[in-house]
Amino acid sequence: MSETENSNLWWKNAVVYCLDIETFFDSDGDGIGDLPGLHEQIDYIAELGVTCLWLMPFYPTPNRDDGYDITDYYGVDQRLGSLGDVVELIRAANNRGIRVIADLVVNHTSAQHPWFQAARSSKESPFRDFYIWRSNPPPDTSAEVVFPDQENSLWELDEQTGEWYFHRFYKQQPDLNISNPRVRREITKMMAFWLQLGMSGFRVDAVPFLIETMGLGAEALAGFGEPHGYLRSLRSFVSQRNGEAILLGEVNLPYEQQLEFFGPTGDELSMMFEFIGMQHLYLALARADSEPLVNALKQRPAIPPASQWATFVRNHDELTLDKLPPSQRQEVFDAFGPEKRMQLYGRGLKRRLPPMLNGDPQRIRMVYSLLFSLPGTPVLFYGEEIGMGENLKAEGRKAVRTPMQWTSQPNGGFSTAPRQQLISDMAEDGFGPEMINVLAQRGDTDSLLSFVTQLVHRYRDCPELGWGEFKVIDQPHRGVLAHTCTWQGRAVLAVHNFSDKPVTMSLTLPDFTGHVLRDLFGGANCEVSSSGSAELSLDGYGYRWLRAYRKEDRWV
Repeated sequence: MSETENSNLWWKNAVVYCLDIETFFDSDGDGIGDLPGLHEQIDYIAELGVTCLWLMPFYPTPNRDDGYDITDYYGVDQRLGSLGDVVELIRAANNRGIRVIADLVVNHTSAQHPWFQAARSSKESPFRDFYIWRSNPPPDTSAEVVFPDQENSLWELDEQTGEWYFHRFYKQQPDLNISNPRVRREITKMMAFWLQLGMSGFRVDAVPFLIETMGLGAEALAGFGEPHGYLRSLRSFVSQRNGEAILLGEVNLPYEQQLEFFGPTGDELSMMFEFIGMQHLYLALARADSEPLVNALKQRPAIPPASQWATFVRNHDELTLDKLPPSQRQEVFDAFGPEKRMQLYGRGLKRRLPPMLNGDPQRIRMVYSLLFSLPGTPVLFYGEEIGMGENLKAEGRKAVRTPMQWTSQPNGGFSTAPRQQLISDMAEDGFGPEMINVLAQRGDTDSLLSFVTQLVHRYRDCPELGWGEFKVIDQPHRGVLAHTCTWQGRAVLAVHNFSDKPVTMSLTLPDFTGHVLRDLFGGANCEVSSSGSAELSLDGYGYRWLRAYRKEDRWV
């Protein structure tokens, strides 16, 4: 692959930062974050070193599902600003080398969307088949609902026409019928609109559900074709409109099934979240044993050259553990969420990392060092860089969608509104703004913010981590993960200790015989002997990144 092609695949070594506009910064004092507020703080994001800003839904919404229930795909919720504000934000971000992507939520709409209101008005409505209906009572689907604490069926009776409509998520979010060519045309028109305004792609919500055909009869599917063909058509359309635009997909499936969503030639999703590795990371942390993560990483399938994994520690949803067997999931619950109020849907945690690790600064830093050194593109959820916590009193996923903590002032400097008017309660239990905030950490070279900023810049200096070939290095300590990423004659060795016990190890590195391993965080360098071995030491929860240089290289 040529250097020109490399430069076009910017997502291979990007740093993605996800935020919810309404909880980031309030510019007008109404208690709700807004686009002008985000614009005011764009330099903060740039200073962090972020290269891609992912915006959670900002479209008009009745807000029954934190913005994922959309009533207008072409608009901006009036609480957050205007289309002009979106354009200004994209311009400001692009001027700082930051691309912007938006959530693409087209598995469903809000029940208040004009399409659905028209569809339910009459069985003869031209919008009727924008959605999925059945006239006979549905079977029991209670075991298949996504939110078992809120729903007991995938079908809801609509009193206006006496038929049931399909909804994979909440009943107020009816599923779109993607087998309908008119629906598919509407989706591409909407994507074209945002690409024309300057978006660099989309984070695609719930991709497996988007292309599933559950609830559709053979007649409805006639002429639709193979579901993955639809995903390929979306990627092709986006690429035609903007050759550098991406589709970042949410696909929480086992590796082999995930692989299908990249496409055999990388012609479906550009990137995909690495859910399996994330879940095994938490099992490894619970056991203080790297083996669960090592085994998961070894099972990662090879992906097309232009595709990429998106690695993460935390996202905006529940911290799902659904792909772990029940006994292993319980181990993680026991370690990090022993109280029922910390758990969600029986499959995940409504917590952020720092409280789960009892605020241990060394252990927290080890986890984020690991995130940035794993092969893939790291994704940060706002507030991770300063160690924000959660509010367990908040309902469901809102526990981790608390306002950004800028200062130790009331409301964490997020808003000047009275506390009771805030869009969400602040984080608490020792991780609120009085203890954790940007202002206190910004000038402190020993802060988590300074450390994460350093990680971002080290990652961007190491294209091997995004592009390279990954290899686990065998060594005798179960608590340690050692791996290399090699690309175009360059290599980085990363070593992480999941245990609180210091270790000294001998690594066998035959590919680096006679090289010097230069510590990228200022620690001591070491040499690889003529027999291909190197001696390394790690503190408890220690971490090191080392780049291999030949002795004759001027950098040694």
